[in-house]
Amino acid sequence: MTRISYFFISLLTLALLGMSSCIDDNFSTSATDVLEFSTDTVAFDTVITMQGTATKQFLVYNRGKKQLNISSIHMAGEGRGHFYLNVDGQKGTEFHNIEVRGGDSIFVFVESYMDEVLQDEPLEVSDLIVFETNGVTQHVTVTAWAQDVIRIKGDTLWTDTRFTADKPYLIYDTLLVAPGVTMTLDPGTTLLFHKGAALRCYGTMKAQGTVDEHITFRGDRLDHVVGEIGFDIMSGQWGGVIFGPGSVNNDLAFVDMRGSEIGMHVSSESPTQRSLHLLNCLLHNSSSSVLTTYNAWIEAEGTEFSNAANGVVNFIGGRLNLVNCTFTNYYLFVAPSDPIVNFLKAVDEGGNEVLGVPTGYVDNCILYGMAQEINIGDLEGTGLYLRNCLMKLDGTDDEHFINMAWKADPKYYVNRDDYIFDFRLKNESDAIARGNRNYCPAHARYDRYGNDRWAREGIDIGAYTWVPAPETSEQDNDK
Repeated sequence: MTRISYFFISLLTLALLGMSSCIDDNFSTSATDVLEFSTDTVAFDTVITMQGTATKQFLVYNRGKKQLNISSIHMAGEGRGHFYLNVDGQKGTEFHNIEVRGGDSIFVFVESYMDEVLQDEPLEVSDLIVFETNGVTQHVTVTAWAQDVIRIKGDTLWTDTRFTADKPYLIYDTLLVAPGVTMTLDPGTTLLFHKGAALRCYGTMKAQGTVDEHITFRGDRLDHVVGEIGFDIMSGQWGGVIFGPGSVNNDLAFVDMRGSEIGMHVSSESPTQRSLHLLNCLLHNSSSSVLTTYNAWIEAEGTEFSNAANGVVNFIGGRLNLVNCTFTNYYLFVAPSDPIVNFLKAVDEGGNEVLGVPTGYVDNCILYGMAQEINIGDLEGTGLYLRNCLMKLDGTDDEHFINMAWKADPKYYVNRDDYIFDFRLKNESDAIARGNRNYCPAHARYDRYGNDRWAREGIDIGAYTWVPAPETSEQDNDK
């Protein structure tokens, strides 16, 4: 019995050794068996220096039947030290003897951390991830644009301050503008806000962009959510902009503000002095509303108010003069249910009316989107008038709704499925030549894109002048 058991154990040992020999023999040593990659370039776009990035990833494939031993994976080139890898759960810049089974793949994760480049303009930084297998060298390129910023952490402006377009400003926490202080933003200035950061102004803001150099307020995530889809589609990336009581004569032109939590808030003790003027601005994509005002005098021309989880704009009391603006909602993450534009009263705790609905004029404006246009259908007894505006509603003109385009469609270039939120007008738009030129002041003659509202006899409704698109054939339309 003992000899039989010993003989069996010996056979089993030999069998296991044979299996081990088979596995070893299953590694390819041929130079023709090489790796394949899910991409040839990992691009980080703009990377803020001295700040970590999100993680990118790609796949390394072994298309052959036999296993491959990657003898070395390492970073090489000018960008060495700026990109870091994670392979098989280990982080670093160099790895050895990484095995990939036949017909299988592994993930390679890439992060970036850039030192300051000591210049205003972005600097392109690149490197190679080098793979050595069976004597064959392959690589994947990694690129990024390193951008220095001016960091502002919980500061208060106590004296008049000018922000320039030399390099972006990165704001943490809350930037305060003290009463009596003027914050001036030059054309092309960019304010980047970290998560939860906000700007609170008790003084005055002068932000005068131009058609060629817009001023930008946005979150500091400059990378992509997935693929080529940028973080511009994401709301709630930063707090918002608050103009407090006593903040008057704020003048914003060609300011693009997007991706905030609360949008822009304006409050006033009395609407006898103008709180805010917007010319050819963009207030877009908020996880609540893009604009909320309380008892304030607000003027806006050529401005787009778009995409919010709640109502797009809320005017509580105050005084309005809105000309050639577009109010619309195609918010991506929930189906909008609140009205796009809300003209509201204010009541105290006892239910007594403190403020009536706003007074003033809404002229040549589009109110249209995936929700009810306004919260109130009868303006009798108020001092509010809508003239030459376009709405989806089926209504009737009266002394408060004048020369309206009822049951109309602006025909935007919008495609939510492809994340396209372009609220300019197609050739078949009902907004073309339906406005009243007398309502449009000379300083609002040109829209955000520099197109002339007065180029034709009839002025178009909304923030954007219609630019004829090339006609397509029936065959093209069927595609």
